[in-house]
Amino acid sequence: MKKLLNQKEQWYADTLPEAKEIVNEAQEKGNLTSQKITGKSNKFGPYNLVDLTFSYETPRNLMEEREDGAPEGQMDMDDMHEGVPYTVDSGGGVTMENTDEELQGFEDPFEEKEDEEKKEDVTDEELPY
Repeated sequence: MKKLLNQKEQWYADTLPEAKEIVNEAQEKGNLTSQKITGKSNKFGPYNLVDLTFSYETPRNLMEEREDGAPEGQMDMDDMHEGVPYTVDSGGGVTMENTDEELQGFEDPFEEKEDEEKKEDVTDEELPY
C-alpha cells in the first residue's frame, strides 16, 4: 500500500492580497496544517512567498485502519490453507486421511479418455480457408 502522508507547497504572489487568497483557497481544500507568508524583495521589486503544508494521514492511523493484522504481502493466519488432514498416533507415526488416490474431483490431465474421439491431423490443403 502506498499513501500520501503530507505535502509541502511553495507559491509566489506579487501582492499580499494575492498571497492571502492562496492561503484561503488552501484552507477550503482542507488538511492544511501550516501556512506562512514571507515578504521578500530583490532587484526586481518586492514579492511574497507562501509556504503551505498539508497533512493527510499518519503511519500509525494507516496501520490501525488496516483490516487484517498481517503486514502487506504476508498471509494472515486466518487466510492460510488448511492442507491435507492428518492424524498422529501415540508412537509418533503420521497417517494422512486423504491421499492422492482418494481425492474427490481430481482429474489427471494427461490421462487419455476412451470415450473421446481421436482427431486426425489435417493437412493445410484440406483446410477450408
